[in-house]
Amino acid sequence: MSDTESYGFDTLQIHAGARPDPATGARQTPIYQSTAYVFRDAEHAAALFNLQEVGYIYSRLTNPTVAVLQERVATLEGGVGAVCCSSGHAAQIMALFPLMQPGCNVVASTRLYGGTVTQFSQTIKRFGWSAKFVDFDDEDAVKAAIDDNTRAVFCEAIANPGGYITDLDAIAAISDAASIPLIVDNTSATPYLCRPIEHGATLVVHSTTKYLTGNGTVTGGCVVDSGKFDWAASGKFPSLSEPEPAYHGLKFAETFGPLAFTFHGIAIGLRDLGMTMNPQAAHYTLMGIETLSLRMERHVENAEKIAQWLEKDDRIDFVTYAGLDSSPYKKRVPKICPKGAGGLFTFAVKGGYEACIKLVDSLEIFSHVANLGDARSLIIHSASTTHRQLTAEQQEAAGAAPNVVRVSIGIENAEDLIADLDQALSKATA
Repeated sequence: MSDTESYGFDTLQIHAGARPDPATGARQTPIYQSTAYVFRDAEHAAALFNLQEVGYIYSRLTNPTVAVLQERVATLEGGVGAVCCSSGHAAQIMALFPLMQPGCNVVASTRLYGGTVTQFSQTIKRFGWSAKFVDFDDEDAVKAAIDDNTRAVFCEAIANPGGYITDLDAIAAISDAASIPLIVDNTSATPYLCRPIEHGATLVVHSTTKYLTGNGTVTGGCVVDSGKFDWAASGKFPSLSEPEPAYHGLKFAETFGPLAFTFHGIAIGLRDLGMTMNPQAAHYTLMGIETLSLRMERHVENAEKIAQWLEKDDRIDFVTYAGLDSSPYKKRVPKICPKGAGGLFTFAVKGGYEACIKLVDSLEIFSHVANLGDARSLIIHSASTTHRQLTAEQQEAAGAAPNVVRVSIGIENAEDLIADLDQALSKATA
């Protein structure tokens, strides 16, 4: 598609990046299940390997099906380019990889998915990187945490598991003042509810496994590049600003300008880390994105009804949904997520840990799985599963205390979901 800025979201989610197949005229993007691609001649091959020409070499780097998905997600997010990879966790490493060096740190929100907290607090230490966890509602604390070795600020637009909404504009202003990029995980919101680049984000990451695919079939991740950060200005990002030995001294920022991060992600990140998305996963995700806006509208509609019902129930201590009038994050919804506060939140059950376990085991429509963003309604007790590796203090800070369950509200009939919760709560709190 040309001139994508003139089209609405519903049109772009179907058409962006896609064209009829030139060989067959196929309207749906084909699954290009090919490892490698034939070069026109030796000169063409050399140009591709020298990054002098864009094209397909080997599917660890580039694949036509994945390329359509990359363009579609970048378009929906308002970015200049994107790199798709094998999972959301892979996307986080891919986002940090060009920015970090041994001794560098990332300032991260305490309100993150438990697996991200573990990845940042434990796994990245093996690279010589570190993370500082800060309550992002405390802007002074975020500023104080940034030092000369900080190379990125990281948060979620709508935080998993609690559904808390981050003031992206305020955090972006802090990042800009420090001349470091802001990375926003937009998995829980999707670009339909929130476009972090419009609020100052440099990079946006997704677990495409979740709402973008929407049907619980494949894993995947994506890093979207805003194209707005000057990687050469501060000297803090030599991987992007200094000569790259593997490409005869090419400087990514100088050569590719706004697309420097995207090209580095493919030419270095995918080449060396190998976190490749397979073309079938890209195909399923493209099909899922075609109905993203319709699904998100229903997710939000159902979540609002169910959160309001839960909040009035005597068996519930509290509900964290940001769309409730009682939520301290309600005032951020019109600014950050004007189409709704999403379909993800937690609630605390009277009776604590044991009551939560009974609730999960008693539900019939809700599925007990370690996933979110499915068309189906899902539930999990985070403290005993996704956040199990964290300390009690970290669980509390992340919104995953032992008396709390997380729900990802699907697109079923809301009345049926309420009835299912009602009967399960009766058993759990008897």
